[in-house]
Amino acid sequence: MGIYRRTLTYYRPFLGETLLALVLSLIVTGFNLLKPWPFKYIVDGVLTPGSAESKAQLAAWFGSVSPAAIIFFLCLAMVGITVLAGLANLGSSYLLINIGLKTLLRIRTELYAHLQRLSLKFHDTRRSSDSSFRVAYDTQSIQTIFNRGFMNIFTSGIMLVSTFVIMVRLDAKLTLLSLGVVPLIVFAIYWFAKRIRSQSTTIQERESALLATLQEGLASVRMVHAFGQEDREVGQFRDRASESLRANLRLTLTNVTSALVVGTLMAAGTAVLYYVGSLHVLQGKLTLGDLLVFASYLLMLYAPLEQLTYTAWAMEGAAAGAKRCFDVLDRQDDVRDAPDAKALHDVRGEIRFSGVDFGYDDSRRILHDVSLQIRPGESVAIVGGTGAGKSTLLSLVPRFYDPTKGDVSVDGQNLRGLKKKALRSNISMVLQDTLLFSTTVRENIAYGRPDATEDEIIEAAKRAQAYDFVMRMSDGFSSQVGERGGHLSVGQRQRIGIARAFLKNAPLLLLDEPTSALDATTEEAIMATIADLMKGRTTLMVTHRLNTAHRFDRIVVLEHGRIVEQGTGPELLALGGVYAKLFASGHYHS
Repeated sequence: MGIYRRTLTYYRPFLGETLLALVLSLIVTGFNLLKPWPFKYIVDGVLTPGSAESKAQLAAWFGSVSPAAIIFFLCLAMVGITVLAGLANLGSSYLLINIGLKTLLRIRTELYAHLQRLSLKFHDTRRSSDSSFRVAYDTQSIQTIFNRGFMNIFTSGIMLVSTFVIMVRLDAKLTLLSLGVVPLIVFAIYWFAKRIRSQSTTIQERESALLATLQEGLASVRMVHAFGQEDREVGQFRDRASESLRANLRLTLTNVTSALVVGTLMAAGTAVLYYVGSLHVLQGKLTLGDLLVFASYLLMLYAPLEQLTYTAWAMEGAAAGAKRCFDVLDRQDDVRDAPDAKALHDVRGEIRFSGVDFGYDDSRRILHDVSLQIRPGESVAIVGGTGAGKSTLLSLVPRFYDPTKGDVSVDGQNLRGLKKKALRSNISMVLQDTLLFSTTVRENIAYGRPDATEDEIIEAAKRAQAYDFVMRMSDGFSSQVGERGGHLSVGQRQRIGIARAFLKNAPLLLLDEPTSALDATTEEAIMATIADLMKGRTTLMVTHRLNTAHRFDRIVVLEHGRIVEQGTGPELLALGGVYAKLFASGHYHS
């Protein structure tokens, strides 16, 4: 029940609207309970000898009006009751849908915001498609639980109690006989509900895996075409889709079987009613009109029972999706602000690593006892073989991760004691593959400073040597860059990323392989731009290009997560150690 109670908390802001919807639902129930009575009076008071009570009641209402007129007015009453019930139901349904959609917006926004705040360690272990599925689809379970769950339970419960009371007053014995199948129905609901929740969870997982395969296949379509692997990708997609199909079929079979069982039990109860009720009419214990009313109420009794059956199964299915949402919301940020975290002002740019160890998990240690001091305004290149821990070391500065052991500080302040937002506002980054959003050039350059003026954006583009190619685009700075910057070349994307860094104008600059995907000519032009960007900033750059590293004030060499050498390029070459061997191999020059 924890999932259901938690779901209700999301509806607290809409308590007033919910109460109004409940009142309208009660009105609908009242009108539905009135629906059989006009026809009872037509049968007992006009068409058959019926009961003296019914004829006396009609005489009191209509006086000496002709039978045809009485039938007309009673039929008109049927229409009136249906219309009034429909209007009340319209108001109730609109309110509930409105509440449900606003709550869906709330939970989706909260879940997406929480995903944005979680550390990279969380995202490293999850497929982005799974997180997308939870935000887009699993969140709908919260709406289902309330609208198709709690509200159905409330209205069906009221209808059950009201109908039961009226039926007992008409014929207590017949009522008890008709309800003899209810315990069997309840047992069937409980038994099938457990299977439905389990199978619904499996479907959610299969659909998430299918979405992941789809996204990865489409995102890598260039490589798929290059290697001629279209059939392989289609085969993988078909396998995932087939797994989803089988899971859906199992759930469908369970639903159909459960509906058959419950329907058969209800038919048995109805048959008992017709048999015993007919005997009571023959014995004079019931009028024909009473039997018709009783039969109508039995259908009204079974309808909410059936509704509760489907509600229970729908809630079990929705609970599986809601749990997937709450699993994420309950996940704590591994890199969160301390309660007394401070802001960071007037940054000089000193960075210090003190005895730092780091591993993505206990079995995979990446950095070992790294100690390094970087002076304000100094430029430091971090080099080493693949897997040495270069990018991991860089990621500790903006607190994408926290060290497993040891500390990282800026200007003598431990990063764990600083507010992440304040820290990151003082850092600019240029990555190997500049990430662009599928919006305009202007918005991508201003991503780190959304309040920047047009003149500032243009100046940043000029300093990054991006202005000329931007102006050649069809709409200039208003041109769309395409998904992940697909309308631009690699070099152009890098210049947009550099312009973004110029505009942010942060005192700390982190560069992670910014030229590794570029040809020599483009690299030379980009590095000239980066050299301008580095002026007056403390800079750390991860690179495989040793000719690029030679331009920096100091080079730090990592091997198996440890600092093995550091110094200027000429000093390290003269040392004849790891760096000299890398340099001599020639593989890291260009």
